[in-house]
Amino acid sequence: MENRQHPNNKPQMNMPKFNMNWIYGLVLITLIMLYFTTGQENSSVKTETSYSDFKTMVMKGYAEKIEVNKYSNTLQMYVKPEHIRDVFHQGVQQTGKNPSVTVAIGSVDQVEQFVNQAREQEKFTGKFSYDNSKDNEFFSSLLMNILFFGGIIMVWMFIMRRMGGGSGMGMGGGIFNVGKSKAQMYEKGGELGITFKDVAGQAGAKQEMQEIVDFLKNPQKYTDLGGKIPKGALLVGPPGTGKTLLAKAVAGEAGVPFFSMSGSDFVEMFVGVGASRVRDLFEKAKQKAPCIIFIDEIDAVGRARSKNPAMGGNDERENTLNALLTEMDGFGTNSGIITLAATNRADMLDSALLRAGRFDRQIHVDLPDLNERKEVFMVHLKPLKLDDTVDVDFLARQTPGFSGADIANVCNEAALIAARFNREKVGKQDFLDAVDRIIGGLEKKTKVMTEAEKKSIAIHEAGHATISWFTEFANPLVKVSIVPRGRALGAAWYLPEERVLQTKEAMLDEMCSLLGGRAAEELFIGHISTGAMNDLERTTKQAYGMVAYAGMSDKLPNLCYYNQQEYSFQKPYSETTAKIMDDEVLKMVNEQYERAKRILTEHKEGHTQLAQLLVEREVIFADDVEKIFGKRPWTSRAEELLEAQQRAEAEAMAERRAKELGLIPETPETPESSEPSEKEPETKN
Repeated sequence: MENRQHPNNKPQMNMPKFNMNWIYGLVLITLIMLYFTTGQENSSVKTETSYSDFKTMVMKGYAEKIEVNKYSNTLQMYVKPEHIRDVFHQGVQQTGKNPSVTVAIGSVDQVEQFVNQAREQEKFTGKFSYDNSKDNEFFSSLLMNILFFGGIIMVWMFIMRRMGGGSGMGMGGGIFNVGKSKAQMYEKGGELGITFKDVAGQAGAKQEMQEIVDFLKNPQKYTDLGGKIPKGALLVGPPGTGKTLLAKAVAGEAGVPFFSMSGSDFVEMFVGVGASRVRDLFEKAKQKAPCIIFIDEIDAVGRARSKNPAMGGNDERENTLNALLTEMDGFGTNSGIITLAATNRADMLDSALLRAGRFDRQIHVDLPDLNERKEVFMVHLKPLKLDDTVDVDFLARQTPGFSGADIANVCNEAALIAARFNREKVGKQDFLDAVDRIIGGLEKKTKVMTEAEKKSIAIHEAGHATISWFTEFANPLVKVSIVPRGRALGAAWYLPEERVLQTKEAMLDEMCSLLGGRAAEELFIGHISTGAMNDLERTTKQAYGMVAYAGMSDKLPNLCYYNQQEYSFQKPYSETTAKIMDDEVLKMVNEQYERAKRILTEHKEGHTQLAQLLVEREVIFADDVEKIFGKRPWTSRAEELLEAQQRAEAEAMAERRAKELGLIPETPETPESSEPSEKEPETKN
């Protein structure tokens, strides 16, 4: 047991809390003990015989004690232990210690006369008594049965309470509560403490949700013009983009009751429970209208219904979906109830659920772009202690493709890294290390590698860096490392441009860059290894996507074989077309592989210097690559921004250093109307 210190510095023991289960257990154990104890006392054999046999046994000296019951006109004769076998033909172990014989008598006077005669003849020397109770054994047995069955009823009530989540029988608890909705209700959405101010980015989604808030606050504004309040909105987007947060913000802004539950809460092992919970949820919502119902991960219950129920159909899930469809837009009216739902698998939802009148709007919550990532960083950086080196713009550019949840994880990981090294504030390098930790995994400094393996990894990663440097549409290089992280023995970090559309040339350049590591191994080592497995997997998937989906091959141009039907067990193309696809993919990959080898052969000396520098320093940056190969022939917008940021940081650092040394006099603060210097970059913390 854990000891804790009390405020008065005296050790205090954690005493166990009282629980009603203890009383239930003690009562049950007591009843069982009483039941078995009573059974043992009455476990001796009892048999019936005639009055003449009774007289014979008494005269033979078998009787030890005689009890007469006046009310039942019976008597009990207890047999001496040495004569048990003579009377019952069994031993003491079978009959018990006090076996008896029950005899029906005509009158008590006759029994008294016979007992007196036996005493005179010294045939009976035991005790003769009267039992004046009417039916003592009957009442004791009845009491024990009542107690025993009462204990069983108490245990049953306890189990029913637990099955009902402790709600009690008075609240419809127990097994009868299984069809009730499990939705968590907030009387006012403001209790959640979340508004649109807490949701960074997602300007388009917030604008759509703001209209829903206006519907709830001032519905007459729209109904006066003949409009109808939308019944539902579906939030669609990748995981971690803030769909649930947006729904909570709507409830917080509108200040109306908010019912929240997950799609899996409708699914239960009992038949018909899901549909019952749907009806109960909407019934409660009608009583609280206007209100919001939020169903998270609705694909758990709203998946497309099978056309062939015998092939994987789930009747219970489909019945739940049918009930949901009816409640959202059936004969009944649900005025004032707006249903919000969130999913990242909208393509799997039933078409009847997505039609107008149920989910009137589909709001796409996509991954944040550059400016939105900056806003998300500003939200998550508020509770952190930052130093002057942290630049939000730089962090936003370093995290392309990150969701809001990923950015929150980066900020938290950076704080943990700074605390690990006993720093007072979180700096820029902590954030960069956090990004590397999340993308590549934990750095394994203790991993043992031979010199040959280290050189092979350096040649492989230098191949990626060289190809990306000399291909036009490849992503700009940030740094290359041969320090093992996670399952990777080395990695190259890029700063990809966020393009809305991808061209064929850009995708081919990316494939060529991925194959650069394998090509470098073959050219400069003479053999290949398993280090390129991940590169080959990504290349193959991208090539099949270009051929089968994007129509970017020579023999199958302008064709898309993407099949969205969930229960389709047939490919949307023939075996002949599949063979053409395989040939086109093989041709495309081989062409880019040969192209990678040509580029590496042309820049053989630079690649060798780069690999040697990697072996010596383990981590190199874009500046080091530029010193070897010269300035990159193609400069992208992302590279221009990165170079401008680096120049501004260098100038600002040099100016601060000069002021510290006294080379530049301190200038007084300028009035508010003065413009800032062009050379002094604006630092945002």
